[in-house]
Amino acid sequence: MIEDFVVVEGVAHNYNFRPDNCVNPPVGAAIGEHLYAMHKRTSGPEYTLERSTYMQGAGADIIGRALLAESQTDVIVFHETPIYGHFRDGGSALSYGLEMREKWPERVLIYGAVSPLRPGCLDRVDELVDQHHVNALKLYPNDVVEGRVTALDMGDPEVCFPLFEKARQRGIKVIAIHKALPVGPGPTSALGMSDVEAAALAFPDLIFEVVHGGMAFVEETALQLESFRNIWVNLEATSFLAVYAPRRFAQAMGTFLQAGGADRIVWATGCDAVHPRPVIEAFWNFEMPRDLVEEYGMPELTKDIKADILGRNFLRMHDIDEKDLRARISGDEFDTDELKQPWGGRIEPAHDDTRDDALAGTR
Repeated sequence: MIEDFVVVEGVAHNYNFRPDNCVNPPVGAAIGEHLYAMHKRTSGPEYTLERSTYMQGAGADIIGRALLAESQTDVIVFHETPIYGHFRDGGSALSYGLEMREKWPERVLIYGAVSPLRPGCLDRVDELVDQHHVNALKLYPNDVVEGRVTALDMGDPEVCFPLFEKARQRGIKVIAIHKALPVGPGPTSALGMSDVEAAALAFPDLIFEVVHGGMAFVEETALQLESFRNIWVNLEATSFLAVYAPRRFAQAMGTFLQAGGADRIVWATGCDAVHPRPVIEAFWNFEMPRDLVEEYGMPELTKDIKADILGRNFLRMHDIDEKDLRARISGDEFDTDELKQPWGGRIEPAHDDTRDDALAGTR
């Protein structure tokens, strides 16, 4: 918690960039190196996980404790990812989320991965609900179909609508979709927002959670927040901007707040994409630039709005009673104000590696 406000990590992953997990090893390695450069850029020396651990997958215990013991996070939402075109296990395997939930059942929720472009996706929903008791579904904007990268159209009545109907029948009400942030080669159009509104219009009783909202397509996302009460924004990766590009972060957040989206923005860092603590603290201390408030009419990012974004919005989205949650986690091993050292001491040693700078690009 931060000042006694609940913090929910809206996206946690366990990345696996090992060569044997990469469908195309050079592409998989490039994705891993790009994300590790972002990790170092955002985390800084004090919070940078050693390269070998990051690239092979930090594992449930390291990631879980980075969130619950080393940061102000109270609840973890683990996302399995369906990036099957690049990674054999989809990029973030469900098993790690299940392991976290087994260790800390009161503090972990799970989003299960589905690729509508692959056969058997409806059966996959049944499996995720019946065997793994997931809380929501996670989709990805493209996949490799018959050797070709193919975009997913959320508004496709033949491909996606049967999946959404199945989710509704099985009691799933939240569909998360990766947008805005490219991961590997694929059509840029698939990262845009134009298809989300068709899904939101056709299924008004479902919530469509746009992951990485604000990293790109800010105006389009804001228009959809204003037009559709069932479109939400998840700040995974966008939250990093509070650390290394605060002006850009302010513009995205201000645009969303102007659109009336304060009650539909949820917090995330994507740990282990970065260590969560410096990002949480940068957000909590963040203030909107005066010129954006006075000249552009952007709302202030108040403490109350921050508390909503950090936890209360997510709890409301999933009908989780905050008082009951607090009672369930009270007195467990993470119910303490003392924060442990980052990554359990697994910090990247100081070295002169120009490859990191080159990969970071705009550092």
